[in-house]
Amino acid sequence: MKTLAIIPARGGSKGIPRKNLRLLAGKPLITHTIEHARQARSIDRILVSTDDPAIASVSQQYGAEVVFRPPEISGDTASSEAALLHTLEHLKTTEGYEPYLVVFLQCTSPLTSPEDIDGTVQALLEGNADSALAVTPFHSFLWQQDKKGSATGINHDKSTRPLRQEREPQYLETGAVYVMRTQGFLKAKHRFFGKTVMYVMPREHSWEIDDPIDLTITEVLLRKQQEEARIVLLPETVAALVLDFDGVFTDNSVLVSQDGREAIACSRSDGMGLAKLKKAGIPVIVLSAEENPVVSARCRKLGLECLQGLQDKRAAMLEWLERQGINPGNAVYVGNDVNDLPCVELVGCSVAVSDAHPDILSAVRIVLAKPGGHGAIREICDLILTKMGRQQNA
Repeated sequence: MKTLAIIPARGGSKGIPRKNLRLLAGKPLITHTIEHARQARSIDRILVSTDDPAIASVSQQYGAEVVFRPPEISGDTASSEAALLHTLEHLKTTEGYEPYLVVFLQCTSPLTSPEDIDGTVQALLEGNADSALAVTPFHSFLWQQDKKGSATGINHDKSTRPLRQEREPQYLETGAVYVMRTQGFLKAKHRFFGKTVMYVMPREHSWEIDDPIDLTITEVLLRKQQEEARIVLLPETVAALVLDFDGVFTDNSVLVSQDGREAIACSRSDGMGLAKLKKAGIPVIVLSAEENPVVSARCRKLGLECLQGLQDKRAAMLEWLERQGINPGNAVYVGNDVNDLPCVELVGCSVAVSDAHPDILSAVRIVLAKPGGHGAIREICDLILTKMGRQQNA
């Protein structure tokens, strides 16, 4: 069963200029929806429909294909359906490709999870429906003003005030996910046709970005959501933390004096995080392919064991873990470049700083929000400590 996700993303936006490229939690807005679609089990292919070269470039960098839409369906009054129909027609004409299901995703709903996408698809299939949408429970009282200027209830009788549990369930369309059988959509040319079913998504996933204040609120919710997801990906029992040095403790830059001596910049917050982790009983080691006095000095200052000049970091890590009596599956490794791949592939949880090499970013389980040298180590320490604290309080 071929399932195509289409993400419409115009370049123009009046409410928030260049909205689809505005940074949210450190990444362009549209990339969050692309990443969630890539993680969804039900999606086979992802296309972004856009009129904007910059949006196209970013979308391709994050793993989506791009179809450029013509100007006549790129304005403020153009419907989303027009973009979907154009994309399907383009694929049919150029490739002879027609999916069984179309999943319409809004990039203005960055809190949508892969589970929400899969859940909406599953709701359509299990309900033997023609179309489906994601909704969230709605409990508010709606009002309108009549011709005489009097306020009247829309979804309630204003003379009574029933408790929430006494009211019939109502749902709010989130605008995040829509699923359609392709043949029916091509005939109806509208997202709601035939039998329509609902998938109820968590309220905290349903925030939609229309105004500038929505970006501020969603930033907080998204960072919290990402933190929770990272904690889940850590080993059930974290027994050791193994760290690369260059690009993790530092931003991968170096200061060289006239006499050839090198200096680096590190984050003091990393030192505090490591101290708290060691106090909690988690052994930490630093592995470095290069041998450099600045590495020794920093590790000595932090009281960390350090192995330098390593030709085979993987073998060195395995030997250290064996001496400690630690299963590699209970170890966390943090790296930033391709020479970290052998270690990344071995441990229970592999981690990369946010500015790591693309090959590492695609290989690890967790990508940190912070770049190397700017609090990335503190971030992973805090995640481990949070998980340990929850386990102790359970």
